[in-house]
Amino acid sequence: MLEDILAERARKRERYEREADSYPARVVRDVHIAEALGSFGRKKKSSLTLVGRVTSLRDQGKIVFANCADESGAIQLVLAHGVTKRFAFLKQTLDVGDFVEAKGIPTTTKRGTKSLAVAALRIAVKSMRPFPVHWYGLEDVETRLRKRYLDLLVHPETKELFLKKERFWSTIRRELIAEGFHEVETGVLEAVPGGADAEPFVTHLNALDADFYLRISLELPLKRLLVGGFEKVFEIGRVFRNEGIDREHLQDYTQMECYAAYWDYERMMRFTEALYKQVVKETTGGTTTKFGKETLKWNAKWKRVDYFDAFKKATGLDLAKATEKELRLKAVRVGAKPEPNAKKGRLIDLIYKKTVRPKLTQPCFLVDPPVEVEPLAKRLSHDRTRVARFQIVAGGTELGKGFSELNDPVDQRARFKEQEKARAAGDREAQRMDEDFIEALEYGMPPAAGFGLSERLFAILMDKPIRETTLFPLMRPEGKKHD
Repeated sequence: MLEDILAERARKRERYEREADSYPARVVRDVHIAEALGSFGRKKKSSLTLVGRVTSLRDQGKIVFANCADESGAIQLVLAHGVTKRFAFLKQTLDVGDFVEAKGIPTTTKRGTKSLAVAALRIAVKSMRPFPVHWYGLEDVETRLRKRYLDLLVHPETKELFLKKERFWSTIRRELIAEGFHEVETGVLEAVPGGADAEPFVTHLNALDADFYLRISLELPLKRLLVGGFEKVFEIGRVFRNEGIDREHLQDYTQMECYAAYWDYERMMRFTEALYKQVVKETTGGTTTKFGKETLKWNAKWKRVDYFDAFKKATGLDLAKATEKELRLKAVRVGAKPEPNAKKGRLIDLIYKKTVRPKLTQPCFLVDPPVEVEPLAKRLSHDRTRVARFQIVAGGTELGKGFSELNDPVDQRARFKEQEKARAAGDREAQRMDEDFIEALEYGMPPAAGFGLSERLFAILMDKPIRETTLFPLMRPEGKKHD
């Protein structure tokens, strides 16, 4: 029983602490375990000190074999009567899960196992609970996400997943810096949430006695920097959206946005295609990935898909002529469940997500949507009803969005007013009037292109739900029932 194990470990701690501190502030480490293993056969066998966690114990009477692991690797510790100081005492107090400091001579056993013949060992941290390799139920996804530290201990592949995620973000950062972008940080709290269609979280700042919002996007502060004289900027940071949880959505997640003055969306498309191909290669080691039953071929030349053409092919509706009534009927027929007061832009987006997007399997650019679905993009010069926007789509989901930035303050104000009407009609995700941003545009923002991607891309590359690619995802509090 767990209670018996916990009681036994408490007794072992008490026994150990009669003679030594079971949580010392300082330990000695000469080398990492991997370095010690690599030195076998090359160096004179002199004494060295290693630290790590005990992952297994095998008591054979006058000899105890213990596996000890640090982040770099694992080595066998050999504790022996007559060789290891306080051997009997350590046998009585040592447990799987304890962190130890072990001093000894590198040796190879008769079976050829690289080991450390321990002369002295002390406990650096006493583990009060049984090591999770014996902890039943860890295969349950909910438990693994709630207790990620145990998941990491039991499943080495989980740690490898997050090392890949580190490579994912470091590659993006490196490529942006190499292209001349400056990394910046902007505030998480905003007086006016903007830059995306999303419902924000609200919080209260006591010092100012005012409500603020957790940012839903990085966009508007970064574009203000273009007004201020920066030409290329990017930020990698957390954003927060008060929306549903599913395979592709989280309430808080990491997003990258970059903005380049004097670029247009054509230039940004060329850059992002090269960026994605490099990121895929360095993250996965190849140029193709599995997503469900599909094989995504990232290294092929990406096709361009015209939004209007794809929409008409999938729905039979011509967006140049379709009325709001026709769009609402279509939205209902495809199961999009539109809100009663949803306006044209929201209806188009809902239908697109049900009909067009699922059919876009291989990496591609979906380009030039109607102006109603993108309030922050510049209109096409040859067709004022459409905007110069692209979305990167693969596996039937959106994996990035960019556009030639709207820098006309008069047009921007008109677009915000349309969004305000949609909000007044009940669209909680509609964008808001941001007078300060419009004022910034009135000072002049250079022609520019912007682009954003989120950690959803990494989840797709790993073919996993996004919660499983997040170290500590938000979870329903334990014991709280569904509404």
